[in-house]
Amino acid sequence: MAYDLDSRLVIGVASSALFDLSESHEVFITKGEEEYRKYQEANKSIPLGKGLAFPFIQRLLSLNDLADSEDPPVEVIVLSRNSPETGLRVMSSVGNYGLGISRAVFMEGRSPYKFMPAFHMSLFLSANEDDVRKAINLNLPAGQVVTNEIKSEFDDDNNLRIAFDFDGVLADDGSERIYRDGSLAEFQEHEVANLGTALNPGPLRDLLVGLNRLQYLELERTYIDPSYKKRVYVSLVTARSAPAHERAILSLKEWGVTVNDAFFLGGVEKAKVLGVLNPHIFFDDQKRHFDSVSVPCVHIPFGVRNE
Repeated sequence: MAYDLDSRLVIGVASSALFDLSESHEVFITKGEEEYRKYQEANKSIPLGKGLAFPFIQRLLSLNDLADSEDPPVEVIVLSRNSPETGLRVMSSVGNYGLGISRAVFMEGRSPYKFMPAFHMSLFLSANEDDVRKAINLNLPAGQVVTNEIKSEFDDDNNLRIAFDFDGVLADDGSERIYRDGSLAEFQEHEVANLGTALNPGPLRDLLVGLNRLQYLELERTYIDPSYKKRVYVSLVTARSAPAHERAILSLKEWGVTVNDAFFLGGVEKAKVLGVLNPHIFFDDQKRHFDSVSVPCVHIPFGVRNE
């Protein structure tokens, strides 16, 4: 019987997001493909450094202890431009760090993002901006890691804290287009007039669906073990403010998803809030919101803000 991915939270991660490939990339750029191949082969037993997405992926995979080992709720698959041969070092590093990743796609210089639907992926993380934009243009949920801040894997706890922007990330850009073509006052008027109408889902709505499933598994665990402490926390961090916040809450409800916390900032700088919230990963459709942010950030190049 085939291994079914449809009921799992499946994440695709490029080796450029999972590991620090700066040294390897320098060899490729300065010495060419053949020397790069030799370099990776010679260093196969030396683990690659940890990339920006590493702590997020590690903590996400740790949640597989919520179910039977043969039926894990989380699946992470490496999607790489490496050839199968040079990809050996990537998978060797995966094993060295004890990551529960056994599946990979190696495409020898080509991006594997087109295979996302075949694996029922809710997210593809990569450091390659071009690959991510092409995936988004095909309506595939992808994000570019854009900062070098790396959280420690298991510092004071083993929680997984994730923060989402709303418009252009969880929701589509329908309302943002109103703001771009008009004014803040017109945006607020439009949102009030449409308070009873949910927005269309954006590129990462299904990722939130998958995270909510993990939270439900945690809830079930608390019934069995009252001492169990929940690990997954999801926050909404958006520039929306009252009264436009109501439509965001309605949309989440209509989509059947929830968040633990919501910050409706109304123009207050996101960096200050994120500094306190301290998420392991933050998704936003505008890179300018990453200025002065000291947490791992992922750009979702979707919608009017990225045209």
